[in-house]
Amino acid sequence: MNLRRLLRAADARVLPPVPSARPATLRILNGAFAAFYLGRRVRMLRAIHRTDPTLFEPVGPARVLSRPLPPVVADGLAFTSVAASIVFTLGLRHQVSGPLHAALLLWTLSYRNSWSMVFHNDNNLVLHTAVLGCSRSADALSLDSLRAGGPAGDDWRYATPSRTIQAVTAATYALSGVAKVKGPLGWSWASGESLRSQIAADGLRKELLGSHAAPLGTRLYGRTGLFRLFATGSLVLELAAPLALLDRRLARIWAGPAFGMHWGIRLIMGIHFRHQMAGVAFAPYFPAEGLVQGAAAAWHRQRPGSRRTGVRA
Repeated sequence: MNLRRLLRAADARVLPPVPSARPATLRILNGAFAAFYLGRRVRMLRAIHRTDPTLFEPVGPARVLSRPLPPVVADGLAFTSVAASIVFTLGLRHQVSGPLHAALLLWTLSYRNSWSMVFHNDNNLVLHTAVLGCSRSADALSLDSLRAGGPAGDDWRYATPSRTIQAVTAATYALSGVAKVKGPLGWSWASGESLRSQIAADGLRKELLGSHAAPLGTRLYGRTGLFRLFATGSLVLELAAPLALLDRRLARIWAGPAFGMHWGIRLIMGIHFRHQMAGVAFAPYFPAEGLVQGAAAAWHRQRPGSRRTGVRA
């Protein structure tokens, strides 16, 4: 018994306890985002399921298929994925709904990418969901915790989901940076000329196919010095992503510019990294449970009579 107490005391010093609301908040943010993201695309997914079968080139887990699924079956999986994301967000039967939602999200987005270009901007959403779906992220702020009589107490293990997500995020950004450096241009990618040409090609393609190029990218095209700054900054951010794992302050210093970079991509290229632009992808770098606590405190302050009773949120 004394040895167990000593071990617990050592754990508390080295690995401070973390509220169970932290991974729960990340579950809610990612689940709600996935439900909204998929829900808005149901009509598009149904149309994709009915396109020419010769265009089907399976990627990811969809590679088990030699030909497309019947459209009705594919539709059913898409609808089930939306429903599973809602159940995941609510935290109901998380031991089953968590892994199920992660698997369905992976399948739905992989199957969607099998009909056109691969959208790499979905990768972090899928990976973050896999971490949260397979971890104890419903021990608070969930229907499961209500059924259990309340949220679980603080424990250092509740830091594991956010730390794992940070590691996954760091890997995706670092790999993107390494791919640039290892490509034909090497370190000269930082000159900005490749980025400038990419923006021009993307804008031209959009105009030819009936869409519209990003106006800001067109206006800035002649400013080579600015593109050198953009390219160097993005390369530094990508290669420096693993450094955010070393220190909490470094993590937050990195997450802010990374968030801004994706909004810059949106404005200059018209490319949406919605998971990142919404800030959900970077929530693990901050004490996300503060969002819930702040909302609860604000709600309590507005309750009639809360000041008279002197009850604090």
